[in-house]
Amino acid sequence: MISLLRALTGALFMALVMWGSTCAAANDIRVLATTYPVYLLTSEVTRACPGVYVDLLIPAQTGCPHEYALSPRDMRKLAAARIVVINGLGMETFMDHALVNLKNVTIIDSSANVTQLQGAHHHGHSEHHSHGVNAHAFTSPVQAAAMVRTIGKGLAKAAPHMAGTCLKAADAYALRLEALGRRVAALGARTNNKDVVLLHDGMAYFVRDAGLHLAAVIQEDEDVQPSAARLLEVTRQCKEHRPALLIGEPQYSEKPLRALTAETAIPVVLLDSAASGPENPPSGYYEHVMEKNCQLLEEHLGNN
Repeated sequence: MISLLRALTGALFMALVMWGSTCAAANDIRVLATTYPVYLLTSEVTRACPGVYVDLLIPAQTGCPHEYALSPRDMRKLAAARIVVINGLGMETFMDHALVNLKNVTIIDSSANVTQLQGAHHHGHSEHHSHGVNAHAFTSPVQAAAMVRTIGKGLAKAAPHMAGTCLKAADAYALRLEALGRRVAALGARTNNKDVVLLHDGMAYFVRDAGLHLAAVIQEDEDVQPSAARLLEVTRQCKEHRPALLIGEPQYSEKPLRALTAETAIPVVLLDSAASGPENPPSGYYEHVMEKNCQLLEEHLGNN
């Protein structure tokens, strides 16, 4: 009899634990970030918010999702999310249909207060240059700060019980990014030659913030290597105008840049756009990437 009571008590205890876990799970807030940079920013805002779980929709190494197609696993993530944070500016055309069909889900467009930049070239993937708008605002710490504040306000509205925590965290993070933006803004003063050439215009926001002049973009279509004619044209421009730097990104092939530097002797520097990165990034990862970009430009521009 005692053994039976113990068994029943144990079973009841386990049932209560499972019931409590289910209730806790039901109260959890599942946030889904569509792209890696948005995931980095959203994760920092929610790091101090208990019961908020942020997941990334597409794999961390995808980068900008030019030709991405949602998988069944992605669809399950969307179905489980209560809040979806998007980059906006035409970046998410791969999931337009899925977003329209989401029910009872809050969509936060992090680009709502971004100071937009027109695409330097947009002959290729028009989905990433909606009406000519460059979708890579996250490469600017100042614009990333604006995205963070929008994310914080969106989360506060969607979950009023943690509004104070979200807004406070977003403001603190945005202030750090704005301070980093001031370091970026000082870069142009390090050189008299402010002309630079980009492999593609993903870093155009960063270049603008740095007070540099975008003289040319080599790769007009991000998924297609530049033609021989395009390389010859940019080589001619470089020989004529002698820009300070050729700027690429580790996410893309360096071959066009190496071909250009071999012809012109203009130095190459690789700046990380944070469009992709480690699957489980540490806190402050975005800041670390942008600080490294600043350090590289400080070193290279100081020699011009």
